[in-house]
Amino acid sequence: MRLALLTLVVSCLVGMPVFGQQTLPDPNLTPGVQNEEVTQQTIASTICVRGYTKTIRPPAKYTSALKRRQIREYGFEDTKLSDYEEDHLISLELGGHPTDPGNLWPQSYLTQPWNAKAKDQLENFLNAEVCAGRIPLARAQREIASDWVAAYKKYLGEP
Repeated sequence: MRLALLTLVVSCLVGMPVFGQQTLPDPNLTPGVQNEEVTQQTIASTICVRGYTKTIRPPAKYTSALKRRQIREYGFEDTKLSDYEEDHLISLELGGHPTDPGNLWPQSYLTQPWNAKAKDQLENFLNAEVCAGRIPLARAQREIASDWVAAYKKYLGEP
């Protein structure tokens, strides 16, 4: 019992998977998919428009069914839907595909410190940087898709 508790504490401290959850998606299941309508040339009329993501966000009925299926595909021990956000790996505000399952995955709210809430902070930061012209869209998409935790540390430091 003590070893299991110690493993849990260490896992939480270093941001590793906890109880079958993952801080990073499996790249074979969720590689990240871009929305072809969002390019560096179209950001002023897409992702940099306030409220844009509401116009393309998939309905909860779709994402809930996908979340249920992907929790099984990922083999998570915790199957409680409310413990996860069905998250876009390349976020909508960075031009991620809204409905392609290759861009969506069940991201835990429970893993610490790397969870859905932390990733949301990075998404907002990167959107602001892309829209201000300080980071190219393609770079932001690549960094968040390849390792969002490393991107968080690079731009925002430790949580």
